[in-house]
Amino acid sequence: MKITPADAQLLSALRENARASTAEIARRLGLSRTTVQSRMERLEREGVIRGYTVRVNEQVERGYIRAHILITVAPKQMPAVVQALHEMPQVRSLHSVSGAHDLVAMGVVPTVVDMDELTDRIGALDGVERTTSAVILSTKFER
Repeated sequence: MKITPADAQLLSALRENARASTAEIARRLGLSRTTVQSRMERLEREGVIRGYTVRVNEQVERGYIRAHILITVAPKQMPAVVQALHEMPQVRSLHSVSGAHDLVAMGVVPTVVDMDELTDRIGALDGVERTTSAVILSTKFER
């Protein structure tokens, strides 16, 4: 699947506000509404756009503790660890990474005590060798 520069601009606009009307996105990109609609349909059909999601206003979770949790996984344990992390609603995203750690999870919880419990729970999973956490102080931007 090939992404054109116009597709990339459309995807960027959708990342910022997937609920914007087709007409609004078209005006922003300088394209016709039908062009934007057909591009979106093609990107959905080709699996480039897999769905749309909700981004909650930062004020709703103001005061919540967010942290990147770096996880080292024992050999051949990755599928089981990924499945266990997927079942934890406090883990918002999970990335496989290169370097000293194997995974980076984004944990979001209401209190420091909850974060302590979450990291302990992750560290106790079969197949997890160690964790390291970095609490996020602020978000400068997000797309």
